[in-house]
Amino acid sequence: MKPSWVFAATGALAILAGISLWLGSLGQRQAQDTIAPASLLAAGFADTHGRPQSLAQFQGKLVVVNFWATWCAPCREEMPAFMRLQGRWAGRNVQFVGLSSEGPERVETFGRALGVTYPLWVGGEAVGELGRRLGNRLGVLPYTVILDGQGNVLETRVGPYSEGQLEERLASFAQKQALTSAKTHRFESINSERGIRLQRQA
Repeated sequence: MKPSWVFAATGALAILAGISLWLGSLGQRQAQDTIAPASLLAAGFADTHGRPQSLAQFQGKLVVVNFWATWCAPCREEMPAFMRLQGRWAGRNVQFVGLSSEGPERVETFGRALGVTYPLWVGGEAVGELGRRLGNRLGVLPYTVILDGQGNVLETRVGPYSEGQLEERLASFAQKQALTSAKTHRFESINSERGIRLQRQA
């Protein structure tokens, strides 16, 4: 029979392991909140021709931001699905964007060879730093972030999405965003009508 202190020590180690896991998950949630939506939308990138770009141009849309690299096999494998989804969802206020820390020439050559139909932007080390601030602390690729129309993070994913999974998530988020927009429009309309009545009564 094992001494009682062995069982006590084992129990203590299990408790410590549980606390470590909890702290780790808490840190990941906090990392996803370390950049404000306005700062995220204003973050500066460039297209492969050197023209400045930012996510602010897509404000009001659901934006799928994919962190990737040309050497990343799972990244390449999910890109055709992203292109198909971009084609199906472009008319429903959804925009895909790929972000890479590699050089513009390399990204341009890769994108042209694969026939990528959504924007591929570059940003050097700032791309990896943004990924970390959005929760990808280990820099694993691919890493995908879905943003609402105001730049708030709706979902993050380490590793590739399947086409069906991502389409299901887009449908869910698009429905919620449409309901939110409708409520906001109704509220603004009511306030506008009240303002008009008050002006007439003055």
